[in-house]
Amino acid sequence: MRVAVGQITSSDQPAENLALVLELIDQSADQDILFLPEVTNCVSLDWAHQAQVLDYFDNNWFVEAVCKKAREMGLWVALGSITLKTHDLDGRYANRSILIDSSGVVVAQYDKIHMFDINLSATERYHESRSYRPGNSAVLAQTTWGWMGLSICYDLRFPTLYRTLAQAGAGVLVVPSAFAQTTGEAHWHVLLRARAIETGCFVIAAAQTGEHSGSGRKTYGHSLIVDPWGQVILDAGQVPGLYFAKLDLSSVDKARARMASLQHDRPFEVRYYPSHDKSD
Repeated sequence: MRVAVGQITSSDQPAENLALVLELIDQSADQDILFLPEVTNCVSLDWAHQAQVLDYFDNNWFVEAVCKKAREMGLWVALGSITLKTHDLDGRYANRSILIDSSGVVVAQYDKIHMFDINLSATERYHESRSYRPGNSAVLAQTTWGWMGLSICYDLRFPTLYRTLAQAGAGVLVVPSAFAQTTGEAHWHVLLRARAIETGCFVIAAAQTGEHSGSGRKTYGHSLIVDPWGQVILDAGQVPGLYFAKLDLSSVDKARARMASLQHDRPFEVRYYPSHDKSD
């Protein structure tokens, strides 16, 4: 599988971001699939601004333009995630990963399950659940190269999701992200390597990088591809651009033959000592 990974610095202006995405698709013409980061269409912490510039999924001009370009180029596009309006009564948005095949058809959608509600410091706080409604379904997508498991950013900290996807058939796990600088420096590489090692999957994580115009948010970059044995085969650093790799998917079966832990789950219970049961 010939892979392109787009590491970008999305602004809060979807039209600007779309122009960049279409350019990256052009530049990926000789690849099989392009992976893009989380919130590719708009990085913003301003609810009112999002309400002005975002749309619903149906007849979404951003998605339709990417689908058209994918069809013209004969390229799969993993549109990492985009922010979408929903019809929820509370007005919250959806953070949705969209997989588009080489004929320009949306073949899978995944809404981010885990919300990033974190107080990193007195000045750096994130409360995604105020603005985004969580998804409730894990998603496997059938592709030319086998099954892909979809996820988004903060999902990375919940290994059960990835184990479930791998045991359901995924050989590739997709983790588009906009990781914060603080947590990226501390945890990004080790978490991605751990998910690959635990599942025997390729892990592909396209990332936002740098300071984002319109929001001032800073993201960590370091888009990664990790092989099923946990080796980093691509690290994009913090420079925006397009990065390439060729993946031998037979290494999934080879890694799992060497370490067959996906087959070794056993039921267990939790016991507390000393016992608090008064009957003891």
